[in-house]
Amino acid sequence: MTEAIEKTGGCQCGKVRYRATIDPAQAYLCHCRMCQRATGGVSIAFIGLQKADIAWESGPDWYASSPIARRPFCSNCGTPLGFAFNDSEGMDITVGSLDEPYGIEPHWHFASEKIHEAWVDTSNLPRKKITDYEKLNQMWIDATGSVPE
Repeated sequence: MTEAIEKTGGCQCGKVRYRATIDPAQAYLCHCRMCQRATGGVSIAFIGLQKADIAWESGPDWYASSPIARRPFCSNCGTPLGFAFNDSEGMDITVGSLDEPYGIEPHWHFASEKIHEAWVDTSNLPRKKITDYEKLNQMWIDATGSVPE
């Protein structure tokens, strides 16, 4: 185990908030079809932790995604926040829901038989910065006064 750190996180709209003690070495990518369907992505970045190590400051709603597990999410904005087996002391939270996810790196792939290989190593693809898309930036400025993070 690496050194545990405290992180905060929540959903896109701010309705759901949490504080968690995590071990960055427990970060991984899940490629199972249930996670792909639950998120609409080709994989999901998770960090495993004990249920006792997360405090929901404003609680999520829970979706029974199967007979053996459920997923916390925000019913207001739809943000997926994690995964938990019903009969386990552990659970996962989504890396993307952390307020500061930077520096967290995956340590393994789960459900590797379902990996969409073309999406794993994308380092050779051209990169486009959001700041270079002037029309989108102006739309945000006109609507809210600033460009979101």
